[in-house]
Amino acid sequence: MDGQVFVGSRIRQRRIDLGLRQADVAANAEISASYLNLIEHNKRRIGGKLLARLADILGASPDALTLGGDAGVLDGMRTAASRYGRPVEMDRAEDIAARFPGWSALIADQEAQISTLEREVQALSDRMGHDPALADALHDVISSVTAIRATAGILVSGDRVDEDWQQRFHANLHADSQRLTEQSKSLVAYLDQPGQSKDPRATYSVLEAAEQFIAKRADIFLAFDEDPNAQVESIMTSQDVSALSDDVQKILRRRLMQQAADAAKLPFEDFLEAAVACDADPAILADQFHAELPQVFRRLAYLPNDNRLPPRGLAVCDMAGVMTVLKPTLGFRLNRRSDSCPLWPLFSALRQIGQPVRQEVVLPSATAPRLLCFAQAEAMNAKHFDTPLQVESTMLVIADPRPGLAPEVLAGTSCRICPRQDCPSRREPALMHEFL
Repeated sequence: MDGQVFVGSRIRQRRIDLGLRQADVAANAEISASYLNLIEHNKRRIGGKLLARLADILGASPDALTLGGDAGVLDGMRTAASRYGRPVEMDRAEDIAARFPGWSALIADQEAQISTLEREVQALSDRMGHDPALADALHDVISSVTAIRATAGILVSGDRVDEDWQQRFHANLHADSQRLTEQSKSLVAYLDQPGQSKDPRATYSVLEAAEQFIAKRADIFLAFDEDPNAQVESIMTSQDVSALSDDVQKILRRRLMQQAADAAKLPFEDFLEAAVACDADPAILADQFHAELPQVFRRLAYLPNDNRLPPRGLAVCDMAGVMTVLKPTLGFRLNRRSDSCPLWPLFSALRQIGQPVRQEVVLPSATAPRLLCFAQAEAMNAKHFDTPLQVESTMLVIADPRPGLAPEVLAGTSCRICPRQDCPSRREPALMHEFL
């Protein structure tokens, strides 16, 4: 729904918050009170000089009245609403954000905190299931506990034990208890300082740092309509980017250059209007702009939030199935590890390079939104002889699409936290299946 519909609601709420009478505002704006009443009830469109006059009277910028709620807040509200099975007026999110910015920001902040906790649980799940150092530490703790329990069992069994053996058992108990104390301290320290892990997967934090920077600068991929190379250099030499590590900067530069090439092929304004007109259908857009599907996937995923388009996410992986790009959206989250659920179209596309894949992913949770996924794998260096083939799979995710657009596939995040016990693709038991 067009955000213009809610301009009147924002004007009305702003006037009420300031304690101004409708008649006084109308008089200052040189319009009738009845006309202002129609505007405030979204029955008349408004723009130009009248919008500027009303914004000045209400002490707000025209953009604040026109654009309404912050895009990040709206995304947070929609994500929060998707967690629960009860009916939620999703089409009223813009109106609520404009009328109650404080409450809306609180909802978005709480959703962000929940998402952070979910990521931490996922990370701990991965770590507990696959970190060899942690497995060794837990094994040592269990061994010490077992030794203490065996010694204590002998001492309390009621059998007569001579004094010499009692002293030996007491000495063993003391030594095992001290060892358990040190092992427990080491384990707690290891868990409290995950950054010191020798696990080679720690390099993923570089990818995540680049993603976090991009997420905070939602408009970073929209500035490439003129002289993309110069704009990339301008971003790379900015103070924010200079503060990042060299490794993060390399990844960010690669992403920016790729998006600059996409923008040259798919100009922002034309592409946005075309995407709205075809309901974000990648195949139609690829034909219309003579572009490759992965280009369309990336450009669609990073278009600004617009009520006329559904929420969109993106994932890119290499031949090993390791995520190199990850942009979550409503109901869509994957981890960066190579132990993700293999049933996602992102991975099935790797088995058929060049063949587009379209499937609707059904997640285990009954309250999860439906996810329409488009994926295609492409060879990155197919024109070079005698070099290892590099393949990259790109997947666009659209949340809550119209039903019946694609065949369904049952998928999850990873086996460690998926409750589907009868899944034929399960590689290992769920970490806490008895509670699922």
